[in-house]
Amino acid sequence: MTRPDPLAGRRDALRLLSVSALGYAGSTLAQGRSATPRLVTISGAITEVAYLLGAESQLVGTDTTSLYPAAAQKTPKVGYMRQLSAEGLLSLRPDAVIATTESGPPVVLDQLRSAGVRVELIEADHNWGEVQRKVDAVGRLAARESQARALRSRLDAEWATLQQQIVASTSGAGTTGRKPRVLFVMAQAASPQVAGEKTAAHAVIGFAGGVNCMGGFNGYRPMTAEALARAAPDVIVTTAQSIEAQGGVDRFWQRPELALTPAFGKRALIVQDALLLLGFGPRLPEAIRTLHAQLRAA
Repeated sequence: MTRPDPLAGRRDALRLLSVSALGYAGSTLAQGRSATPRLVTISGAITEVAYLLGAESQLVGTDTTSLYPAAAQKTPKVGYMRQLSAEGLLSLRPDAVIATTESGPPVVLDQLRSAGVRVELIEADHNWGEVQRKVDAVGRLAARESQARALRSRLDAEWATLQQQIVASTSGAGTTGRKPRVLFVMAQAASPQVAGEKTAAHAVIGFAGGVNCMGGFNGYRPMTAEALARAAPDVIVTTAQSIEAQGGVDRFWQRPELALTPAFGKRALIVQDALLLLGFGPRLPEAIRTLHAQLRAA
């Protein structure tokens, strides 16, 4: 007859306690991961939102358009937003990748999804809703929704006030009612291009109270003398990066196509940072306020 073990009950209790403790520890680690997800942001504007929400410590990677604030330039880079690599992204072990619909190629995004990475694509349709969606998406995926709601409320109020001011300044007493004809030139490559409809440049020109003189086509086209003479812009808008690529303002004006425009005679040129003006991020109100004032002064 087997004698009962007087310590068996104590050992069983200790085993149960150990299992319970391990389960609690695993649960705590899982909660820790979900509380601070590892993020990769693909878009300078999305990265800006992450910094404004205090989620910069969660950024394990950003794309090469993520240049603001200056600290974003020191984050690990995953390449240009349209030329991503699955291997590079996966090596950073992100929980989520937040990008716009302009990012790709699609096969890389599919590879990320297959690897279990959450991929959030924000529609880039160049309106205020795009800014709102970026704030909401980063807040949700960074587990900072309350901060996102506060930021969006502040930005929405700023945007509404700005739009009212622009409407008032372009329709008040003493105004001609004629909107300035604006040409946007992207000249960061050897062959400059002009912006047509369904571009960020087209949208910001309209928001600022101007009219894009290059209507009738979507996207960008090469800059030609015939097109510029026909468009007759009052003012030309370009990016600081384009001016740098062209070798400075004086070299920019030396392009023969520009001599055929009304803007050439008065050297009416507006230069803004590309990310600020075209990124559709949280600084969009600042960019439009400045552009509106510059258009009125041109």
